[in-house]
Amino acid sequence: MGAIPEELPAIVTVTLAIGVNRMAHRNAIIRKLPAVETLGSTTVICSDKTGTFTQNRMTVREIHAGGEGMRLDRLWPEEGGDDPLARNLALRETLLAGVLCNDARASQSEGLVGDPTETALLHVAQTLGLNRQEALDRHPRRDAIPFASEQQFMATLHGSRRILMKGSVEAVLQRCARQLRADGASETLDREAIEAAVTAMARQGERVLAFAIAEAEPAQERLSETQVEEGLTFLGLQGLLDPPRPEAVAAVAACQRAGIQVKMVTGDHPDTARSIASQLNLGCNGVVRTRTGQSLEEKSPRRLLAIVRDTDVFARVMPAQKLALVRALQELGEVVAMTGDGVNDAPALRQADIGIAMGKGGTEVAREAADMLLTDDNFATIEAAVEEGRAVYLNLRKALAFVLPVNCGASITILLAAVLGLDLPVTALQVLWLNMVCSLTLSVPLAFEPRPPRLMEQPPRPPGQPLLTRGLVQKVLLVAAFYWLFIFGMFLWARSHGLDLALARTMAIQSLVLAQMAYLVSISQVSKQGWRELHRAPVLLAGIGAALVLQLAFSQLRWMNGWFETAPLNATQALLCAASLVVMVPVAWLAERFDPTTGVVTTR
Repeated sequence: MGAIPEELPAIVTVTLAIGVNRMAHRNAIIRKLPAVETLGSTTVICSDKTGTFTQNRMTVREIHAGGEGMRLDRLWPEEGGDDPLARNLALRETLLAGVLCNDARASQSEGLVGDPTETALLHVAQTLGLNRQEALDRHPRRDAIPFASEQQFMATLHGSRRILMKGSVEAVLQRCARQLRADGASETLDREAIEAAVTAMARQGERVLAFAIAEAEPAQERLSETQVEEGLTFLGLQGLLDPPRPEAVAAVAACQRAGIQVKMVTGDHPDTARSIASQLNLGCNGVVRTRTGQSLEEKSPRRLLAIVRDTDVFARVMPAQKLALVRALQELGEVVAMTGDGVNDAPALRQADIGIAMGKGGTEVAREAADMLLTDDNFATIEAAVEEGRAVYLNLRKALAFVLPVNCGASITILLAAVLGLDLPVTALQVLWLNMVCSLTLSVPLAFEPRPPRLMEQPPRPPGQPLLTRGLVQKVLLVAAFYWLFIFGMFLWARSHGLDLALARTMAIQSLVLAQMAYLVSISQVSKQGWRELHRAPVLLAGIGAALVLQLAFSQLRWMNGWFETAPLNATQALLCAASLVVMVPVAWLAERFDPTTGVVTTR
């Protein structure tokens, strides 16, 4: 009874549950309770770009079609001037492809509804004079190949014998042989000019989509991937801007101060990803080290590990490559948090130490595979969850540092009394009272401890570090030894002064509990903030108050005396027991030198 901390499972569960509740208030939903503690030891965060680092508010900023590169603010037809849609037929066809090869829809109550990229394509087309409904009526959809991250394109078949495609520049260009001129005629594809335009747009942080067209067979009703493998005519490019979230910039900086690596993993163009990463201050000394997902297919394990360690941004990444990235980072000894939203992201989410799914745009499969959901799809929420995870870990260590010395002290007391043939200073029932009632009321408040200041300025704990570190074990043994002295010393003193057995045991227990109260305050956040801030810890005060009331009943109520074999104390005896409060202060100070569990994340 004395050796086993019966209250510890309850304290751990309460601490984790409070952490879950706090994270929920900061837009992070924890699906698996142990993930709360794991978050606190995260060393690498691999995050998608769109919607997580950025605002997910896509707007078309630039269009390249018919050999012309045009900024959106220059496309407005001036009064009395020419209409760019009438003058440049390639521009019109590019906008029309963005409308037709599109799954977004218009709602009278909500406006444009759908993926932000697709709603942006509809918005710019409607703004420039293309009527969406008229376009759908003239070119009704017959079939479609939906977008998939592996193929990086979407294609649609229309009743007007059109096959339209939109997707990444690489996926579309490799299927094109010709391009549409401004006058509507076709010519040989000028790949170099198109790639130069893509690079210029991507370096401004724009996400670039390419559009192409092909002619369908008469009366064709179905569209297969083999029909869009080659022979398409390139229409144009649309560059969409999605600025970084201001809070994400601050969150990245906080993670870097905390010793956590942040890596961007995206399907976008490398120059686009590098531009956004620069605005987020990823990288080292202003240099953003960027590679494509193909580098994660490196055959040499040593080379792969070097690539993963030294790269800040991975662009054009496939889901299978995300899995390779997580495994390589784990092989380097990192604790990895990985975001994902698609069905094919599920293996990487399961492999990661912390799988994070998007609550807004994520699929059900991704959510089921994840440990945590972001209700706002915001990177700042990940940083907040890591901070809460660190606080939970810190509170768990405080609980261990508080609970274990009582059990060690009681065990030593009983063992020595039995070996020396002395009367037991505490009975089994009294030990049960200490563990299940008194220690519980004093230890549970530690679960409600607030986050200490500058918690995210400490490095993450080493991945292999056990919960019971050498310093914590030394601290537990030191405090346990003094608890033993309080119990045994007070008991022997009382017996040597002729007090009966029940009274001696009562004084020994009251001395121990009062010493526990002093020790509790010493490891709580109050010890760092100062005694004047004690009123800001209502749960701590409530726990101490409840313990005092229970201990008064334990010693002063006759019916409690009969149950627990205790005896009432007079004022002098109570003051002698209270001396343990004073003695415990230097003991607690010395114990803190072994393992500073308050306000820091130990790297011992």
